[in-house]
Amino acid sequence: MMNRVEFLKTVNPFNLLPEHVLQEVAEQLQEIRYTKETVIYQQEVTKLRGVDIIVEGEYESFFYDSSHNKRLLEHHSTGFCFGGISVLINRKQSIRTVVAKKGTLIYFLHRRDFRSLCKAYDEFFQHFTSEFGHMMLNDEFAHFFKRPATFEESYIASEQLYSRKIESIEYRDIVACFADTPIYEAARLMAQNKISCIFVKNQADDIIGYVTDITLRDNVVAQLMDANKPVIEVMDNPIVSISTEAYVYEAILMMFRTKTRYLLIKKANNYVGFISRTKLLSEQAQSPLVFIQSVKLALSVDELKRKWETVPQMATQLLGRGVHAEIVNQVITTVADTIAIKVIESVVDEMGKPPAKFVFMVLGSEGRKEQTFKTDQDNAIIYEDKANEHREEVREYFLEFAKRVSDKLNYIGFVYCEGGFMAMNPEWTHSLSYWKRNYASWMAESVPESVVKISTFFDCRYLYGEEAIMTELKEFLDSELQKPMEKLFFHMAKNALQYEPPLTFFKKIRTFTKGSQEVFDIKKAMTPIVDLARVYALKNHIFDVNTGERLKALKNIGIFTESAYLELIQSYYFLMGMRLRRQATQIIHDKMAPNNYIDPDTLTKIERVTLTEIFKTIEGFQARIRMEFTGNLLG
Repeated sequence: MMNRVEFLKTVNPFNLLPEHVLQEVAEQLQEIRYTKETVIYQQEVTKLRGVDIIVEGEYESFFYDSSHNKRLLEHHSTGFCFGGISVLINRKQSIRTVVAKKGTLIYFLHRRDFRSLCKAYDEFFQHFTSEFGHMMLNDEFAHFFKRPATFEESYIASEQLYSRKIESIEYRDIVACFADTPIYEAARLMAQNKISCIFVKNQADDIIGYVTDITLRDNVVAQLMDANKPVIEVMDNPIVSISTEAYVYEAILMMFRTKTRYLLIKKANNYVGFISRTKLLSEQAQSPLVFIQSVKLALSVDELKRKWETVPQMATQLLGRGVHAEIVNQVITTVADTIAIKVIESVVDEMGKPPAKFVFMVLGSEGRKEQTFKTDQDNAIIYEDKANEHREEVREYFLEFAKRVSDKLNYIGFVYCEGGFMAMNPEWTHSLSYWKRNYASWMAESVPESVVKISTFFDCRYLYGEEAIMTELKEFLDSELQKPMEKLFFHMAKNALQYEPPLTFFKKIRTFTKGSQEVFDIKKAMTPIVDLARVYALKNHIFDVNTGERLKALKNIGIFTESAYLELIQSYYFLMGMRLRRQATQIIHDKMAPNNYIDPDTLTKIERVTLTEIFKTIEGFQARIRMEFTGNLLG
């Protein structure tokens, strides 16, 4: 038995476990011998009963392609643990085919015991998730891994991803210490409780920060800091929390957006536990959320470009399995945000620390979190006000910064904005005080040209930098909206009436000729809903940016009835789903740049009837806007 324990001490990640645990593991191991050329596992066919630790001999693993060629051939020898990723990530199915080379002896550990170790020891578990993340950086591996064997076996097909709530996930109890606790004592508490994150409280018992293994590495060990100092000096924040009633996919998207690795779980205004990103990702094995993690790990602009090129396939798969277009929008937006943040961080590394605090904000459809595959750049920069002698230096830095960011984004696939609404345009990179004057003058002028600008820049969203700058700008906008703004809302309403639903007098879908086809523009068909949600949101001081969120907020304050809200929200996301499917088909099957044109003859009878009803609904709401904001039923 001692020989087995000593052997396990040489095997990664079993060498991370305490000796008394290794002794228990050693007792559970079964010895199995395989003769040369035995096929042990077949990719996407064999279900693994557990994991194998190679004692003697060798495993050969590979993928078979459609022509039965071996791809990504690898050899694993003594001390290698095989099968952990398949058990944890691939619903127990072998990811690759495995053949024994030579005479091979393995120790077999049942998956029940293996999972118990993963649950009890974070570092042990993270070894396998990190290994998987590294493997997914290889595009060929990712290609073979992401190809599901059957519809039922694809986790993307599982409704659990989008219907499962946080309360159904097993989360950990909060372990906390006070702000004046010495660093070494906090680390000792983490070790005792086998956790990688401890929360920090003030004397009022409020959680004010947290400390992780990474915190200790970066802020204590790397800095040679005295471990007797209070933990408040090295803790991280802000605290990010989510309700037990939230959905699992919302939690993971929140983690990617906020860059936190841990979420506090809140129930009835009380914190009841916490959960790690690793835990959530392990629960969502083949979901797009694992793909987002791989985007975060991308090492170059070329890799980011390849990642973005695969998003249409992912969206098509989601839509094909009945996932709501709103969720698909969120996934696409999160991928786009992740790519943009990676680009911004790379430019900061190139140019050095910015000479002032700043915010990089996104506008338009990206600002509304409604990005499609035909998308251009809409962004701007706000930087803090500086003394006169530094203004030119600061401005010069950010204009060059913006140009580099835009050039990289364009290369990746987010093309330059034809209208010039980009931070690289000197008109849209300015100090906070200048931006305040911009908003004030647009609202005061309230002419059609300035209304276009206020509409574009009302759909603005923080992406990177000092969020407090964005908060101050929105507070300023809120105060300006206290003034009489009838002229502004009049022109915004006129703007919302600019695009009429494509219906003929006889309520048929109106088309125009594009090449050899008769088509309608689905983007323009959706625009009235976006515009009406915006004008009502602005008038009622609602600062949600997403059209769906705005409509919900307007319903909650009584601007729309429940039935009106449902008509609008269902219409909008029906159109969005149709638009995304059409663009994805153009990219994947037609190998062409996507556009917003749809030939009604390519739609089913049910789709055409539904579209006609949706366009009638939009006409009805436009009549309401016409009366409320222009006082003229006929426009």
